[in-house]
Amino acid sequence: MKTILITIYFFGFAVCMFWASGPALAEEAVINDIIVTNSSDDLLLYFVVEDCFSHNMEVSIQNGLPITFTFFINLYQVRKAWPDKEIASHEFDRTLTYDNLKEEYHVIFFDNRKRRVTVESISEAKKIMMEMNGFKVTSLENLVQDAEYILEVKARLAKKTLPLNFHYFIPFWSLRDVETDWSSLEFRY
Repeated sequence: MKTILITIYFFGFAVCMFWASGPALAEEAVINDIIVTNSSDDLLLYFVVEDCFSHNMEVSIQNGLPITFTFFINLYQVRKAWPDKEIASHEFDRTLTYDNLKEEYHVIFFDNRKRRVTVESISEAKKIMMEMNGFKVTSLENLVQDAEYILEVKARLAKKTLPLNFHYFIPFWSLRDVETDWSSLEFRY
């Protein structure tokens, strides 16, 4: 029991030091370089989230705290004299963790299919977290030829969770989620 209390106090102290050291999140994150293209069957999306990692986020990853980015993607068909029609709406996560024993980073994708990518450097892991490459927004069968569309993209960055429900023991643990503004792209199919 005494060891558990010491562990909780030590962890609480480490979190206090981390929390007091400054903002934990990159406040100026933006979505750039939005590209919409298609394969033979699907509408595909590419974009980059820039300025999304702060020094404190990298430190927390190295200390074993997972970092989760949540992405929101909406596709609407523009209709004149009528409200826009929602064609597709997606919400999914990417989580970055660090394995101290193996000294490798894991990025877990929860989008079209769940998968895990393992890399050895934090720069590679950050690049994977920041880039969206070929996300399937919808099937081309759902689109009308020569119609106008609006694609919106937003990201919520660094939603942190403490292991083993430690957030119940540490009352000040309420790091803000940072969200990018909605970025949109209008196009004609």
